[in-house]
Amino acid sequence: MTVEEIFAALEEMFGAKREMQDKWGVTAVVPATYLHNAVQYLKDEAGIKFEMLVDIAGVDYLTYPNHEGPRFAVSYAFKSLSAPGSRIRLKVLVSEDSLKVPTVSDLYANANWYEREVFDQFGIVFTGHPDLRRLLNHVEFVGHPLRKDYPAQKRQWLSTNDYLLPELEKRLEELGYKVVQRSKEVETNDNEFLEGSIKE
Repeated sequence: MTVEEIFAALEEMFGAKREMQDKWGVTAVVPATYLHNAVQYLKDEAGIKFEMLVDIAGVDYLTYPNHEGPRFAVSYAFKSLSAPGSRIRLKVLVSEDSLKVPTVSDLYANANWYEREVFDQFGIVFTGHPDLRRLLNHVEFVGHPLRKDYPAQKRQWLSTNDYLLPELEKRLEELGYKVVQRSKEVETNDNEFLEGSIKE
C-alpha cells in the first residue's frame, strides 16, 4: 500500500481531504468527529503503519493571509518505523465556537503531553484526556500565549506553586512503589523551605 492509497482510504472512510497548500503533499484534513478513528487506522490498520507520533501542534490562522475557514487547527505528524521515510500529517480544523478535539492519548502515550501543551498555549480542549492541565504556563496563568491576539508584552503574577505531589505519587505507585503519607510536620517544614527559597 502506497501513501497515495492511504490518502484515498482516508478520504473514503473518514471524509479526509488532501490539503493542497502543503508543498510536501503529506497532509490530509479530517473532520474532528473522525479524528480518533483515522489516527487508529494509521497506527494499526493501514498498509503502511505509522507507529510514531512525532508531534501535535496548534495553529492560529488569525493573521494568516487570505485564510478562509475556522480560525484554529491541530496538526498531527506521524512517521512509519516499519517503512522508513514514510510520513503523513493529519489536520483538524477547529472553530472558535467549539474548541474541542478528541484525545488520541489512548493510542500514543506521548500525545498526553503534546495535547496538554496545545491546550495550554491555544486553549483547545482535548475531550477524554486523562489529565488536561497547563503544561508550560503556571496554574494561575490567564489566557493562551500562542494565540495571535494575545498581548505579547503582558506580564502575569504568580502567587502560588503548582502542587505536583499527587501526580508524582501516582507515577510511583504505577511503578510498584508504596507511597508513605508525609506527616504534617514534614509538610510544614517543606513549605517553609519553599517560601524561604522564593524570598532568597
